Amino acid sequence: MSTSLSDFLFGALFNLASAIIIVRFIYYPWTQNRSYVFTFLAFNPTIYFVMGLLTSIELSVGVGFGLFAIFSVIRYRTEEMPIREMTYLFVIIALPVINSILSSGNEIEKVIVANITIIALLYVLEREWGFKFELHKKITYEKIDLITPARQDDLIADLRQRTGLDIQRAEVGRIDFLRDTAEVTVYYDLPSRARNSGLAAEHQPAGRHLFESREL
Repeated sequence: MSTSLSDFLFGALFNLASAIIIVRFIYYPWTQNRSYVFTFLAFNPTIYFVMGLLTSIELSVGVGFGLFAIFSVIRYRTEEMPIREMTYLFVIIALPVINSILSSGNEIEKVIVANITIIALLYVLEREWGFKFELHKKITYEKIDLITPARQDDLIADLRQRTGLDIQRAEVGRIDFLRDTAEVTVYYDLPSRARNSGLAAEHQPAGRHLFESREL
């Protein structure tokens, strides 16, 4: 087997391994969302092979960033992709652009460091080490007598009781006096058991039937 082919295959396996680690052991355990697993793992090796088969490194890098720009701008028309998944798609597309350098047998140490750094950063961010993240929902609320600033504590207490969420604060938006409703955005911490079990993306509050609720 020629040296160039060995480098090409090593780069392909290394690139795929990095993608699998990110998707299987970082993205999927937290979200439990299988919808984008196929997309991520199909995009990654395909782009690597496109990049690796180009003869010019200068051309391959230019084409790679061109592909990256196209896929970053295009949104799937069947369903809008959430920001988190768009970020992972950004990473999955950028990795083969970086790893395609391995097919030339150059800068191996830098490529390995780049992959390890990206994987470690995603792992730390998903585990929320050193960060505190709030989730939020926009709801239609019917007790408009509680939306005044003076009754903010009563509003939060009522929302906590009815939703079962650890609501920290609430912001009142549009008020409809004709229907006696108000649009309220609630900010809450996800229970640790739900966060640890990877159900954050699918968590729904108790008592949802009491009011209309949708993700922002």
